[in-house]
Order: sequence, then C-alpha cells, then structure tokens
Amino acid sequence: MIKRIKGIIQESIKVKEELLREQIFNINQAALVIISSLKKGGKVIIFGNGGSAADSQHIVAELIGRFKIDRKPLPAIALTTNTSSLTALANDYGYETVFQKQIEALGDKRDVAIGISTSGKAKSVINGIITAKKIGMKTISLTGKRGIYFAKLTDVSIIVPSEITARIQEAHVVIGHILSELIEEAFFKNK
Repeated sequence: MIKRIKGIIQESIKVKEELLREQIFNINQAALVIISSLKKGGKVIIFGNGGSAADSQHIVAELIGRFKIDRKPLPAIALTTNTSSLTALANDYGYETVFQKQIEALGDKRDVAIGISTSGKAKSVINGIITAKKIGMKTISLTGKRGIYFAKLTDVSIIVPSEITARIQEAHVVIGHILSELIEEAFFKNK
C-alpha cells in the first residue's frame, strides 16, 4: 500500500504542476473578474453537485469568514445549502433546474456565477451558467479535461488537466484557496 499511496500523491502533484503551466492565466482572470464584481457591489454565487457542492460551500465560507486576514465579510452565496429550495425545485421542475431557478431569483448583472463540475456534463450546473449569462452576469467554470463544452459557455474557464475526479477535486480546492487569497488581499491587505 505504501507504493500506491506514493503513486497517488505523485499523481496529485503532477496535476498541480500541469495546472501551474496551463491555467495560471485563467486563474488570474477569474480572480480579476470576481474582484471587479465585488467592487461594483456584486456578489459571488457558486454552485455544483456532490463534491463540487462541498467545494462551493468551502469557497463561500472563505469569502464570508476569513481566509488569512481578520476582516469584514465579502458577499457570497453557495446555491447548494438550502435543502427546502433544492428539493422543491427538483421535485416540481426537475433537478436540472435547481441552480437555474435560484440564479433567476438571486442573480444580478453585477454578480459573478461560478459553476463547478468535474465532468463538465452536469445539466443543473450548465443550466445555472446559461441563466447567469442571460441575466448579464460574468461567469466562471471550474472543470476537468472532459469539460470543454461547459468551459466554452463561460467568460473564464479553469480546466484541470485530468480526467480523474479525485485529482480534479483536489485541484479545485487549491484553486478555491488561491482565489480566496487573491480576493482577500485585493480588498484588505493594507488595512
């Protein structure tokens, strides 16, 4: 098992090294889009399914709470946390509408929507992004190597160079932390 553990860690490191080579510009662009939205009085709306739902909530917690600096909260919402809304929408309209309907209710053209889908095939996430675009929101996608169609729907896409869900999710956590740090520094570093 030691050999397997070592292999998994090395695989994770390799994905992050490729992310550094291939996606650093897009990560920077995502940070700039979010910072611009917040400066205009917008908010960050994040959503995804399963592990991506957890990642959405993690990023929101970093923005509303703190990442490294004790500071005022930044406006962010994870659309994955209201079980009554999620289950009502899924039951009444179909699961593919759960983020779309919430974006319609809560989204504003000053906001930025971040859709997270490791596969890039989650209809609920795709529909949320399409709805955000119709409202005039800036959109960002976090996905994996197979999520090209999804990535093309957004203003900024960060494509993790892997097809393995676990490695993609690990990279999404790193990306979430990078964005949180850059956003926090943009507003509070010298205060």
